[in-house]
Amino acid sequence: MGVPGTHSDFYARWREENEPRLFLGERDAAQPPERLLQSIWLHQRLRREELQTLDGQPLRVLHPGFWNHAAGPDFHGAVLQFGHEAPRSGDVEIDRVPANWQGHGHEGNPDFANVILQVVWNAAGTGPRPMLALEKFIDTPLAEIQQWGVAGAAREWPETLQGACADPLGGLAPEQTAELLHQAAQVRFERKAREMEARARQAGWEQALWEGLFRALGYKQNTWPMQRIAELLPRLRSFPDSVTGWQARLFGVAGLLPPEVSRAGADQYLRKLWDHWWRERESFGDAILPRNLWRFSGLRPANQPQRRLALAAHWLSTPDFIPRLERWFTSEKPEPSPAASLLACLQAPEDEFWSRHWGLSTPPLLRPQPLLGATRVTDLAVNVILPWFWVRAAAGRNEPLRKIALERYRVWPAAQDNALLRLARRRLLARALPARPTLAATQQGLLQIVHDFCDHSNAICADCQFPALVHGFQQQKQV
Repeated sequence: MGVPGTHSDFYARWREENEPRLFLGERDAAQPPERLLQSIWLHQRLRREELQTLDGQPLRVLHPGFWNHAAGPDFHGAVLQFGHEAPRSGDVEIDRVPANWQGHGHEGNPDFANVILQVVWNAAGTGPRPMLALEKFIDTPLAEIQQWGVAGAAREWPETLQGACADPLGGLAPEQTAELLHQAAQVRFERKAREMEARARQAGWEQALWEGLFRALGYKQNTWPMQRIAELLPRLRSFPDSVTGWQARLFGVAGLLPPEVSRAGADQYLRKLWDHWWRERESFGDAILPRNLWRFSGLRPANQPQRRLALAAHWLSTPDFIPRLERWFTSEKPEPSPAASLLACLQAPEDEFWSRHWGLSTPPLLRPQPLLGATRVTDLAVNVILPWFWVRAAAGRNEPLRKIALERYRVWPAAQDNALLRLARRRLLARALPARPTLAATQQGLLQIVHDFCDHSNAICADCQFPALVHGFQQQKQV
C-alpha cells in the first residue's frame, strides 16, 4: 500500500476483502474498468506536469470537468490547454480503448460534438481528435490505484427515505456505532495520506503539502484552479517577494487581477498590485489561467478565491512557514488546544487591505475580519496537515510522531455541518446517532461510508453491501 503499518481493523479488512467485487468489478480484465478510468480522471491521479497527448502535445488539465451520469460524454465543462494554445473548454470522453468511440456510436452523435479530448487506458498512433493514454501517466502503480478504488457517482437521495442500513445500524450499541464510524474515519485518513505520499514521490514532501493546502483553500468549487496555481509554485518562487508582491503574483497568474476598479477604497491597493505584476506578467504569460475557470456564485464573501489567495500569499512570504507547522506538530501539548494553536500558527497578521475588504471591489468592512476561521482550520487539519505529518512519519518509521498525528485526528472537534452530512445522518443514522457529531473523525467516517457505499448504490440502496458489513461487525462483537 506504500505506507508502513496500515490500519487493519474490521472495516478496513472487510473493505479490502470485498473491494474487487464491490468497486472494481472488472479488476482481472485486460484493461482496467472504465469506471476506474473515470475515477482516475476525476481525481487527477496523474503525473500532471508530464501529460502529453498521443500526437506529442503537452496537456495541462486546468479543470477535469464535471462527471456526467446521464447520456453524453463522461465529463462536461473541462478546461484544457494543449501546447501553447489558449485554454479551451469542452467535454471529455473516457473509453477503455480508442475503438469504443465508434463502437459506442459517438461518431456523428451531436451530444459528443463538443468533445475536445478522448481519454483511454493505452493506445498507439493518433486519431481524429486529441487523445490521452492514461497508462503512462498514473501517479502510482496500477495495483495501488486499484486498491484506492473507484470513486462513486454522487447521487441525490430523497430526504424522507431511510437507507437500508438504518435498521442494522440501529441495532448496534451506541459505542459500537461510534467505533465503526471511527474505523471508517481511519480508512479515510489513510487514503488521504497515501494520495499525498504518491504526490510526494513525484514532487517532494513540501510541494505535496502546498498542493494539499491550496486545494483545501479552493473548496469544492475552485479546487482545480487552486491545484494548478500550487503546481506552479516552484516557478513562482523564482521571484521572492513581500506579501503584496505574492498577492500580485497569485492574482495575476490566477487571472483575477482586474485592470481597474470603480471603488476608491481599492484604488491605492490595486496600484500597488500592478506595480509588482507589470514587471512579471510577461514571465508568466503562458501560465495565466482564464478567469472563467473560477466559480464565484454560491460562495460566502469570506470564501472568495481572491481572499483565499491573499491568505496563501502570507504563508508563502513567511520563510519559516513549514518549520513553524512542524514545531506545532511536535509540541507535546499545544496550548490552549491543538485546534486553537494551529489556528494561531496559520492565521495571517492583519492585512492592510484584506482584513477590511471581502473583495477588490467591495466597500470597507465596519470591523476587521481574520483571513482564516476556525472552521477552515479543521478542514485543513483533518484533510491535509495531519495526514501529511502521519504519512511522513510512516515513511520515516517514526512511530511516536505517527501516533501523535492519529491521536489528534481522533479528538479534533467537528467541522461545520453541511447538507451531505445532514442527509447521511438522516439516511444512515436516524436510529443510531441522529445528533450532530462532536468530533471531526465521526464526520469523516460518515463521509467515507457514503463514499464507499452510498455513492455506489441508489436511492433504494440497490445491491448496497453496507448492511452486510454492519451485520458482520455486530457478529464479531458478539463473539
